[in-house]
Amino acid sequence: MIEITIYGRGGQGGVTLAKLIATAWFARGQYAQAFGVYAAERSGAPIQAYVRIDDAEITNTNQIREPDHVIVLDPTLIGRGILAGLKAGGSIILNAPKKASKYAELFPGHNIAAIDATAIAVQRGLGTRAVPIVNTTMMGAVARVLGLTFEEVEATFAKLGFGGANAIAAKEAFEFVTSVRGEPALAGSPIARPVEVAPCGLLEIDKIGGPPKIRTGSWATRRPRRRTLTPPCNHNCPAGNDVQRFVQATARADYNEALAVLLETSPLPGICGRVCPAPCMTDCNRKTFDEGINVRELERFVADHGKWPVPDVRPTRSERIAVVGSGPAGLTAGYHLAKLGYPVSLFEASDQLGGVLRNGIPEYRLPREVLDRELGFILMHGISAYTEARIDRAGLRDLTRHYSAVFVATGLQESHWLDLGDGSGVVRQGIEFLESVHRHEEHLEGQRVVVVGGGNTAIDAARSARRLGAASVRILYRRSRAEMPAIADEVDAAIEEGVVLEELVLPVHISRDAGAARLECVRMLLGEPDASGRRQPVRRTDPEAQFVVPCDTVILALGQTGDITIIPEASEIRDHGEVVGLAGAPVFLGGDFGRNEGTVAAAIGSGRRAALHIDRTIAGRDLVLSEEPRVATADLIGTRTFVHDAQRLGRTIDRSQREHSFAEVHLGIEDAVGEAQRCFSCGVCNSCDTCVNYCPEGVLTTDGDTYTFNYDYCKGCGVCATECPRGGIVMSEL
Repeated sequence: MIEITIYGRGGQGGVTLAKLIATAWFARGQYAQAFGVYAAERSGAPIQAYVRIDDAEITNTNQIREPDHVIVLDPTLIGRGILAGLKAGGSIILNAPKKASKYAELFPGHNIAAIDATAIAVQRGLGTRAVPIVNTTMMGAVARVLGLTFEEVEATFAKLGFGGANAIAAKEAFEFVTSVRGEPALAGSPIARPVEVAPCGLLEIDKIGGPPKIRTGSWATRRPRRRTLTPPCNHNCPAGNDVQRFVQATARADYNEALAVLLETSPLPGICGRVCPAPCMTDCNRKTFDEGINVRELERFVADHGKWPVPDVRPTRSERIAVVGSGPAGLTAGYHLAKLGYPVSLFEASDQLGGVLRNGIPEYRLPREVLDRELGFILMHGISAYTEARIDRAGLRDLTRHYSAVFVATGLQESHWLDLGDGSGVVRQGIEFLESVHRHEEHLEGQRVVVVGGGNTAIDAARSARRLGAASVRILYRRSRAEMPAIADEVDAAIEEGVVLEELVLPVHISRDAGAARLECVRMLLGEPDASGRRQPVRRTDPEAQFVVPCDTVILALGQTGDITIIPEASEIRDHGEVVGLAGAPVFLGGDFGRNEGTVAAAIGSGRRAALHIDRTIAGRDLVLSEEPRVATADLIGTRTFVHDAQRLGRTIDRSQREHSFAEVHLGIEDAVGEAQRCFSCGVCNSCDTCVNYCPEGVLTTDGDTYTFNYDYCKGCGVCATECPRGGIVMSEL
């Protein structure tokens, strides 16, 4: 692809020159694109126009930031600023009163061509002496430099309706444009003497690089300024991920960069991309326009397709840290502490690392190879891991004597119980059942299975029972589906797989009939909201409320609590009701053990915050962010800029393939780039150049990713702020 940037001023015909160049190459059978900054309000305001030429169809509509060639139509714009992004060895074609050799020192390393197009245009009557129209004259010089024949120029003029003086001026520029060596720019052509033209009195060399004549800054009562807001996806990510930044990298197909962004905060992106309830998607501003961004699938895709780095981490501090529990909170805390330079020891009671990730989430949701990949990456940071190392209260006290700090993240070990009477041989706990499934110790062929509860454990247990050959699986939940804490997509999948969901049902007693178990139940009504904000279930009293469910196995999935026996008595330190540490010992609590939020992402965020708090306690570094961010709400987004585009969904295997198989159900998204490009980038500039395109005074300039307002010429009209689709510009009173 060839990309050309044209610098000019309003009235000189820069956009038309772009069209002339594009038309000439289109006639050669190539794809061509020409566009400009159309909002210039007055003659003389600086503008830019752009040309792209390629052998393939051109889909990029952004302004050009790294041109192959630069054309300057007005001598007052000649300066080092036009070199911004210009590729090495690119051509610079100037409308200038001197030969090209006079500008070699200003633009070293570039091919420079120059023609006094203003003098030629004035002499040929193109425009006026005050505002000469130099586009057709410059087309002659551009053709000579870039390898067009003059016959092609004439054909282009004829196609677009230019002739007469335009063709004469172009011919003169074609013949007399000089190169950096002071010779005709086209190698091998005869050297011609520059045309004699009358001086126009406007082009003294000392005016090169000067600003436009009309200052408007004194008119303004307001001034635009750029700002960065927090996207709602970032704000609502429990893990603390920079969602916007990793999605934007994915939109560029830079999966390695996207993965690097995720690894700044979470060492478990492939896991989160499979099991996270994705509150970032719930609050996505795009939902007010069509459908939210499928962030969860994008995170999974990046983790599976990005190149995982090989960490080069060695302890730089003498203080050793112990982490108790290898679930998501403990793994994340150890990961960040190791990156901060601490030697970390990880203690796990089970014979395998992973905690709830390994024992509590079935393989059809989280394949073991994904878990092992991310565990391996964490351990590569120099963490020492010890399995079958159960830590009790005495063990914790011992750790505090050998380590500078201890982080306890043992999760929720104590399951809630429901007294159903004689449940011997029938009633099981959900977490214990899932751990038994993980160890391939369960067989439910032909059984009638009832699962009690409405969380993710209940759904996982029910779907696992179906795969283990249960004749029927029924979930009983005392509230309605709208109040279920389980991930909605997982509930849908369970129903699709044949699980029956019974809402507003409370099991009360197990009875026996000729040895067969019968679960006696009562139907419920929803009353007033309770402390959780959900409506309280109330028993119905009518005769039809009582019914019986035949069953062989009842699995209780009613939630869990932490085993607090590990904590020394009378030593809790609380902050606004939350246990944050222990008096007399450098011990920190986190994950679900410290604050039961019930998701992997929340545990990851807790582990990261704990690591930063431990570092602050030991090293005195304050890396904990406490400032309340300004969130980019939907009302700040200019959706008129965007087109409707449906969310791309991840693929799944057929229901028939799921029966009796723990193969992963979700196969991931295919068009990750297309899905990522739907992102509004709320509150964060992504260099779309809309503000530059719409600025009526041309006072917005760019240098790479930097945008600068020239307030001397800004009238404070606010067009840039109004047109910014991301809320990234705000008007402030002077």
